[in-house]
Amino acid sequence: MNVLSHNQQSPQQSENLQVQLKRVDVQFGPYQALHQIDLRLHAGERVAFVGANGSGKSSLLRVIHGVLPVTSGQVEWGKGVQQAMVFQRPQMLRTSVIGFVALAVWLKGVNWRCAKEQAMHALQQVDLQNVANRNAKTLSGGQQQRLAFARALVVRPQCMLLDEPTSSLDPYSKREVERIMQDWIADNATTLIFSSHNLGQVKRLSTRVIYLESGRILADLPTSNFFNQPLEQSHPEAFLFLKGERI
Repeated sequence: MNVLSHNQQSPQQSENLQVQLKRVDVQFGPYQALHQIDLRLHAGERVAFVGANGSGKSSLLRVIHGVLPVTSGQVEWGKGVQQAMVFQRPQMLRTSVIGFVALAVWLKGVNWRCAKEQAMHALQQVDLQNVANRNAKTLSGGQQQRLAFARALVVRPQCMLLDEPTSSLDPYSKREVERIMQDWIADNATTLIFSSHNLGQVKRLSTRVIYLESGRILADLPTSNFFNQPLEQSHPEAFLFLKGERI
């Protein structure tokens, strides 16, 4: 098994190192979700985690974000890096749409009036300004996902983490969420890390693909190489995944 590693970096890449994982394990009782993960992610990268259900994609994202503790190993963020995460099924608070977004910056010390102004700007970015005063819990699934994006955008993160951002959405909502992702990439020289089963989306939005299986990284390649180069010999598990034989 040959895993192409990004651990040996040029001096310029080392300066741009945003987060590093060193020999990370995550275990739930007898089940090991992540095995000896070594990973470096740099400012400005667009990294997609792919793999079958249960491969460890969501666990890895949660470890990077800091909401899932590691059993062993280290996660090291660069100093002062602001991050935000949009989960696969965002949890809504019993508050207005604008209040849901404003709370994120108010908790960082911004006064409520300014927080609401910033929240409205974020709602405009995701085309939810017309429902600003509605109860967040009454929105459709697609609207709630866009609202979760607005709450992430309002804190102006240098790194955005997304867990299956368009899964379980209708076609219109999927297009809208992907538009938000594309606009955010175009407008910000920042880092995007996301998991997805949508390989077309991975091709469109990522520059680097990390393939996981049983909690291990088995391939780490530039997107063009992952999809366009023969992987049968170098990365047989990823090859079978692309053929649809790893579900």
